[in-house]
Amino acid sequence: MGSVTNQLDISKKHLVVIGGGPGGYEAALVAAHLGAQVSLVEARGMGGAAVLTDVVPSKTLIATADAMRRVNGAKDLGVQIGNVETGTNDAVAWADFDVVNTRLLDLAASQSADIRASLERNGVTIYDGHGKLLSSSEVQVTLADGATKTLAADAILLAVGAHPRELPTAKPDGERIFNWTQVYNMTEVPEHLVVVGSGVTGAEFASAYNLLGTKVTLVSSRDRVLPGEDPDAAAVLEEVFRRNGVNVVSKSRAEAVERTENGVLVTLGDGRTLEASHCLLAVGGIPNTEGLGLEAAGVQINDGGYIQVDGVSRTTATNVYASGDCTGVFALASVAAMQGRIAMAHWLGDGVRPLKLNEVSSNIFTSPEIATVGVTEKQVTEGLYQADVLRLDLATNARAKMMNVTEGFVKIFSRKGSGTVIGGVVVAPRASELIFPISLAVHKRLHVDDLAETFTVYPSLSGSVSEAARRLHVHL
Repeated sequence: MGSVTNQLDISKKHLVVIGGGPGGYEAALVAAHLGAQVSLVEARGMGGAAVLTDVVPSKTLIATADAMRRVNGAKDLGVQIGNVETGTNDAVAWADFDVVNTRLLDLAASQSADIRASLERNGVTIYDGHGKLLSSSEVQVTLADGATKTLAADAILLAVGAHPRELPTAKPDGERIFNWTQVYNMTEVPEHLVVVGSGVTGAEFASAYNLLGTKVTLVSSRDRVLPGEDPDAAAVLEEVFRRNGVNVVSKSRAEAVERTENGVLVTLGDGRTLEASHCLLAVGGIPNTEGLGLEAAGVQINDGGYIQVDGVSRTTATNVYASGDCTGVFALASVAAMQGRIAMAHWLGDGVRPLKLNEVSSNIFTSPEIATVGVTEKQVTEGLYQADVLRLDLATNARAKMMNVTEGFVKIFSRKGSGTVIGGVVVAPRASELIFPISLAVHKRLHVDDLAETFTVYPSLSGSVSEAARRLHVHL
């Protein structure tokens, strides 16, 4: 995004942001940097669910689980844990959940405080309360003490997020039955956790708790875990789950979850039951659009309750924008933040490039991680793209062997004929980092030879990215 090109007096333009998550606070900072007056309304705390109850705490928990994985696998690298003098090796890694939960909640609170400080430092006025649209140019703020205030706005950004979906026959109680915002209430590692839902959230928590020492049963309504993801990547994760003792109950739906004297009873659609100590429901989200005053402002929603937006985050109401999970575009903090930044650039006349969904990179924080960008295998199979596909298993990578990494791969999609990189998949430890060169190649429309001819460190996992590109070279 370049410098502001319009000739309006930006300092007199007032932006009201409803929602302090990534889609809201990022937009507020951009608008403030460009000179606008900015007010931000948030009831729960800066950072929203992403920082307070979702991304930050869950990935902190996953980091602990990954540390457990590395400790428990250290003996395969010749590292012995125990008493050196006696030669005993009976030490077993275990997670102190009091420490784990205190750390992740403290980290979330610290991150939230940092965001608030940054907003205030940049001149953003923060209202701790709930916002509601009175029109496309007015927002009513209800403060914590019940007082109300009306803000006149030249533009409004809605970044209200989403909340966990619940089943009418499986109500979370925060003690034995949880949604993903409540799991940090547990004071000890659960003995047996049933995870309902095999999408990204369900798979991540199943992976984490399995590594933390919990017996895990994963209930999937489809024939495999991660039904919307790359099939090769899902197959690798399923094999890891099987090897680690995760019980995947496929093609099954949870009809009900109820408390028992010492745990929970999960009833499946075919009448079978699962007994466990705890249950986690990961069955999707619902946008927080109810009671927001959308109709009064002329903001349309779709059948799923999501706010309709275009490529520059505009809603159907003039000068009302929306970003994040409430738009139903991609439930990713990075996408929410980008939508917010794009909205502000468009509103203030800065250089703007519409959101391109085929350039979005994402990561699933299982063990191993699964990172993707651009064109998918499904799109190629269905004929939507003509592509050459090359998969290179990490089993051939020298650094992977040194690290005792036995599963994972790099996959690159290049446009047939031109050799332009149009997509990729990485399954590996820290795949979230390894996907970046492929994401850059997709964004900049680089040729496979551009990746192949770029020096990589030897030995390194990133060397497999270069090697996969090298094998896609077409001799002219």
